[in-house]
Amino acid sequence: MKLLVLLAAICAFSQTAAAQTADCKSLPNPDARLACYDKSAPPAASSAKPVLRSVPPSKIDSGKYVDSIGAEDALMNARLKSICRGC
Repeated sequence: MKLLVLLAAICAFSQTAAAQTADCKSLPNPDARLACYDKSAPPAASSAKPVLRSVPPSKIDSGKYVDSIGAEDALMNARLKSICRGC
């Protein structure tokens, strides 16, 4: 019962905290409205360039393609053929 009361109190107080944001929609000037939104949620700093990592060369010889799925299929077909049907 105490948990239910505590949960209701938290929900009731969180609504008032969310309602105290700036009302930027009511500003008629687009520049002032944009400044208002920038104050409430400043844009992320993008001055640092992302680090580009180079892809290491592949160690697999591309000249020798191995069809692993085809090899597994052949092995499974061989096993299925060896099952005795109607023994």
